[in-house]
Amino acid sequence: MNRFFHPDHSATSQIASDLAFHLASRGWKVAAITSRQRYDDAGARLDAKDTANGVRIIRVWSSRFGRGGLFGRAVDYLTFYASAFFAMLRERDAVIVAMTDPPLISVFAAVASKRLVNWVQDLFPEVAESLGIRAPRFLRWMRDWSLRRARGNVVLGDLMAARVPKATVIHNWADAGLEPKAEGGRQKAEGASSFTVGYSGNLGRAHEFATILGAMRALPDVRFVFTGGGAQLEAVKRAASANAEFRPYAPRERLSERLSSVDAHLVSLQASLEGLIVPSKFYGVLAVARPVIFIGARDGELARIIGTHRCGVVVEPGDVDGLSRAIAALAADPGEAAEMGRRGRALYLARFAPQHAFAAWERVLEEAAS
Repeated sequence: MNRFFHPDHSATSQIASDLAFHLASRGWKVAAITSRQRYDDAGARLDAKDTANGVRIIRVWSSRFGRGGLFGRAVDYLTFYASAFFAMLRERDAVIVAMTDPPLISVFAAVASKRLVNWVQDLFPEVAESLGIRAPRFLRWMRDWSLRRARGNVVLGDLMAARVPKATVIHNWADAGLEPKAEGGRQKAEGASSFTVGYSGNLGRAHEFATILGAMRALPDVRFVFTGGGAQLEAVKRAASANAEFRPYAPRERLSERLSSVDAHLVSLQASLEGLIVPSKFYGVLAVARPVIFIGARDGELARIIGTHRCGVVVEPGDVDGLSRAIAALAADPGEAAEMGRRGRALYLARFAPQHAFAAWERVLEEAAS
């Protein structure tokens, strides 16, 4: 159960679809409860019933205000809660895997389902409170009740597991077809700069951009390529300097080529959100063997992985000079940058490739079903 599913291209849609299609290929009987919208197109009208790769897709009705305003988004959530609740009731004897879009859907799933597994992509209302949005205390009580009632809760990292009962850590993953592409170097060489830094995915409120914008102005000879969209896209565009380029989301079949077309990738997270969110773009960067430049807390989930496996660099939010020096150092030592990428690719294959997560998920679901 997730608000977005195939053929939508958003991050949670892709991983939900990947898992569902894998389970169906392994003989599980799988259905997806989702909306009729796309992440970047609230007005989309996907078919109410569909089948893809052996998965039965149930697209329930909801309003279509989109993500532009808080009131409209709240109405979209409320109408989806109601429709999804009745859809889950009709699947009451199944194991329900409830993701966290929209927030608090776990509460409705806990009432509707006998066998609930929560797939916690972020912790609400803590995320909202960290971003300055006040939330009534009873929301956290309801969320905690739904987590305790579940047969299991899958979380994205050790810091998140410390906050969630019955937690099993299963990291997210990148597209199974992602791999380094040699073509990326040729595309880069044709660009305006000899060194290119990329940011790919959602430019949301959880991500820190002031440090990136500062480094962009300090490094006019470095090209910054932003691929994707999100709540902060227009603000970043307005503040960006002439060495920035903006591209729309890439189709999955071109993702390896697009991610490989830069020398290093930025991943950012507000320090206050550590333990509440793990940016999924991290895994795609590892998959294409590019160094990760993480702007976030030094003791955070991704910072620990990067430090242990030496697959990138970590910079504290607000440290514009530190980020500028890190980018300049990678540009000056392409051999070390390439070695970081190779170490990241090896880590991805050993720990974060889809087959590792799929095997762990089957164990969780077998236990929940028994």
